[in-house]
Amino acid sequence: MAIDDLTERYVNFYTDFAFKKLFGTEVNKELLISFLNSMFNGQEVIKDLTYLNTEHMGTSEFDRKAVFDVYCENEKGEKFLVEMQKGEQQYFKDRSIFYSTFPIREQAQRGTEWNYKLKAVYTIGILNFCFDDSNPDYFHHEVRLMDTKTGEVFYDKLCYVYLEMPKFTKTEKELETLFDKWLFAIRHLSTLKDRPEALQEKIFQRLFEAAEIAKFNKQERMEYEDTLKAYRDWFSVMETAEKKGEAKGRAEGRAEGEAKGRAEGRAEGIYAVAQNMKTLGLPIETIIKSTGLLEEEIKKL
Repeated sequence: MAIDDLTERYVNFYTDFAFKKLFGTEVNKELLISFLNSMFNGQEVIKDLTYLNTEHMGTSEFDRKAVFDVYCENEKGEKFLVEMQKGEQQYFKDRSIFYSTFPIREQAQRGTEWNYKLKAVYTIGILNFCFDDSNPDYFHHEVRLMDTKTGEVFYDKLCYVYLEMPKFTKTEKELETLFDKWLFAIRHLSTLKDRPEALQEKIFQRLFEAAEIAKFNKQERMEYEDTLKAYRDWFSVMETAEKKGEAKGRAEGRAEGEAKGRAEGRAEGIYAVAQNMKTLGLPIETIIKSTGLLEEEIKKL
């Protein structure tokens, strides 16, 4: 498939290329600043962001490393880890907690007296899937350490925000806040032919200009095509695996059989996706993040 054959005018936000281009580059950082400020709705006001190294090692060379999608800090030194997750992983919550430990640990000051004072760390996950155990009408999760008896926040410097994008179903006419408009743009970007009337703010003019495929240079087009193919392959394989798993479960005639079938189908689909991504020559860190497989598993494919 050549990029000229694509029918979309704007990029698919859920591809790695699009996400990092729109939210992870210095030239477009005003987009991320606007999105984060709209999400915090005045609770946190970001004036500027500095992008930081996205690859992090553990405390020793033998520790497992972490590769973030977008990692930055604001003018107050607070850390923001922004991740796009296009598919469900069995231990996604564990993974996001693990990743948040890196921005915490790297604040430790060596060689001087340090009183353990930390800057706030925010982990934001834009999810193209829904948690299995979540409320069907509740998509915006803000998680902090709290006292379970009083319900009060115990520690306010560690915050996890998860956005289950499939649950955001507002139409253009129903958009009220700037945050609503950002979520609508993210979810529908690749299906839009023009900038919607409801998204006339200057920041969205900037978004649609940066997301227009026709304005990419040759290298950008090639990179986008590769990640779009990987995304479509992943979506197709996972959908097929889910259907096969459900069919197998129904054939066995028991609820537990259906659940087992779905799990087996997902596992088969994940390996197939990893194989496709590896064939495309995508970085192993991208494959790990997209599939949740271990590096050793991927190398054996």
